[in-house]
Amino acid sequence: MTSEASETNTKVARVIQEYDLDGMGESLEAAWTGETGERTSLRDLADEFNESVLETALRNVNVSSVSADVSSIYDALRGESESSTTRVRRRLEREGIDVDKLTGDFVTHQAIHTYLTKERKASLPKADDNMADRKVETIEKLQGRVAAVAESAISSLANTDELDRDNYDVLVDVRAVCPNCGSDAPVVELIRQRGCGCTANANSAKGD
Repeated sequence: MTSEASETNTKVARVIQEYDLDGMGESLEAAWTGETGERTSLRDLADEFNESVLETALRNVNVSSVSADVSSIYDALRGESESSTTRVRRRLEREGIDVDKLTGDFVTHQAIHTYLTKERKASLPKADDNMADRKVETIEKLQGRVAAVAESAISSLANTDELDRDNYDVLVDVRAVCPNCGSDAPVVELIRQRGCGCTANANSAKGD
């Protein structure tokens, strides 16, 4: 891993330096390799990177992200609607932004890959026996988030008398049904058991 100050051999590195995107390199690497959880695709990383560039450009001309929907502006600049693109470009130009230079600084997912592998020497983790555990952990975290959102919704609705009370127990149960044997099991249990077992049972029956 190298310091971002010296990373100037790729477009991504140059843009990071030009827009003072401190910590962006580490963030991209961690997201791509799954260091802090589920991996993020290169295409999504490119979009996130470009939105950071756009947000910085807006901030540099004193347009706060509060008054500007960065994601919507970015989508319009990349969109197929010529009228929407033209409208957004004119708006940015009125704010003093060189739109051609800005969009020229946007990067592709291939550029992100080159930056990560060539300059940061990053690589994807090899498949190992812990993959199932990581997937289970991700699913359980998402179930926890869904439960928290549901509990918050119930509480809010109860406070405005749109629900009779707020002391409901919220259960989030993601299940998987086998199309062959019809077994029904929680997804995390299915992963831990490496399947429902019907295939193994069928193979065993054939050998009898």
